[in-house]
Amino acid sequence: MNKEELVQEVSKKANVTQKDAAEILNSLMSTIEKTVAKGKKVTLVGFGTWEARKRAARTGRNPQTGAKIKIPAKTAPVFTAGKKFKEIVDGKVLAKK
Repeated sequence: MNKEELVQEVSKKANVTQKDAAEILNSLMSTIEKTVAKGKKVTLVGFGTWEARKRAARTGRNPQTGAKIKIPAKTAPVFTAGKKFKEIVDGKVLAKK
């Protein structure tokens, strides 16, 4: 499912226009991005948590040549699925339609 399809689905389920659904989705994504960029967590209980994690610098290998390369340290966004989300994906709980 791409963003356009998600907007259409949210629009139908929330009984709002596609324009309103797109605005809401864009606002949600923007808020999550800005919050995580500041180093804070965003948690939606049962769904999951977004956070920034620091990765240490390390040495890797170029798979084509086998030469060692230095991989710099960086901060990356991470999403961890919540218990309910995991159970729905695993088929243990039925998702609400």
